[in-house]
Amino acid sequence: MTDPSDGRPATAATGPPNGVLLVDKPSGVTSHDVVGRVRAVLRTRKVGHAGTLDPMATGVLVLGIGPSTRLIGQLALTDKAYAATIRLGIATDTDDAEGTVTDRRGAADLVDGAWAEPIAALTGDILQVPSTVSAIKVDGVRAYQRARAGEQVELAARPVTVSRFAVLAPPRRCTVGGCSDSDAAGGTAVVDLDVEVECSSGTYIRALARDLGVALGTGAHLTALRRTRVGLFDVAGAVDVFGPEGPAPRPEPGGKPVRRPIPEALRAEVAGAVIPAGQAAALAFTVRIGTDAEVRALSYGQSIAATGTAGPVAILDAAGDLVALVRDDGDRAAPVVVFRAAG
Repeated sequence: MTDPSDGRPATAATGPPNGVLLVDKPSGVTSHDVVGRVRAVLRTRKVGHAGTLDPMATGVLVLGIGPSTRLIGQLALTDKAYAATIRLGIATDTDDAEGTVTDRRGAADLVDGAWAEPIAALTGDILQVPSTVSAIKVDGVRAYQRARAGEQVELAARPVTVSRFAVLAPPRRCTVGGCSDSDAAGGTAVVDLDVEVECSSGTYIRALARDLGVALGTGAHLTALRRTRVGLFDVAGAVDVFGPEGPAPRPEPGGKPVRRPIPEALRAEVAGAVIPAGQAAALAFTVRIGTDAEVRALSYGQSIAATGTAGPVAILDAAGDLVALVRDDGDRAAPVVVFRAAG
């Protein structure tokens, strides 16, 4: 095995771990960029992620390392939490700050608290039309690709659950051009709301902002988005994989990518932050220590005696390493995913 970043061999001492890594994604990079960075830092190609974050967004991104790329698809990552800032008074074509402004109605006449009723209507089990720049495929092509090509994209509403949609702080009123950020000048009076959202997977926070703006008649878009939790995994346990210098600047079209040496201290820090597969599985599933015979059978893809537990059960070996996830089927427990194949 070689290091994708410098060609050095990954020895037994420096080889990649097997487990789940929580990364605190910075703004301005894609989720795929994070995967590429972790591949370089840990010197392995076996890295995958669950739950894409938009480039503008920051926060927790769940990655599987080694055989655990198959584990993250089994973890309960369906509920998520976000902190966001919604700007009332301006709409964009992407429903966030990276898009082109399409409407500057302003929010000068909006009274404090006017958003309470629309927010309540956007809470609970709702039907949501995803953003037109989402990754949803339309006839095999992602919606954002069609939108950027100038096509009119119409997406069907989808059922989602918003269990919490709350304003966290007093609203901030300012005039664009005099606000604390670098939004384009124009003298438009806006209201910024800092909110917290807890929701099901598939919920678009930018679409919540859009729909709130429509309900208020002001237009709205996201100016900040941070994912604070995915399932049981909190951003407090996430690691920075780019170091103090941050991500390397993107090259100009046709230019060569900027390559920086990766400090060994950063490699060690990231490797040390990987949650071993057995521990990660224990956060989501009932755990049982398998006998030597059960571990051997599962490694060959064979079933074992029923566990008597509803739902998947994580079978660990005596050392605490994850062997397989199994599910009862009558008087036997069949493997759902095997993480340690025979041989």
